[in-house]
Amino acid sequence: MVLRLPGNGSLKGKRSVVKSIVARLHHEFNLSVAEVGAQDAWQEAVIGMVCVSSDRDYAHGLLERAVQWVMLNRPDVEVLDYSIEWC
Repeated sequence: MVLRLPGNGSLKGKRSVVKSIVARLHHEFNLSVAEVGAQDAWQEAVIGMVCVSSDRDYAHGLLERAVQWVMLNRPDVEVLDYSIEWC
């Protein structure tokens, strides 16, 4: 998931926002979550989320709900793009 962090002016501020989102997604949805890209950009973050399940539809729905949670509950960030991949 690619996020835009408008109004953020430092890496310290970005880390605070990203850390909060990562922790909340892990807690709310029991996902493994980490910042996986754009670590040096102040106003952009790439967050990866992983779910393991034997039910593909359940896993897809869980990841979709996690993205929707960010869109609804974090007005300070904008979801620019996301994709769901299967292994």
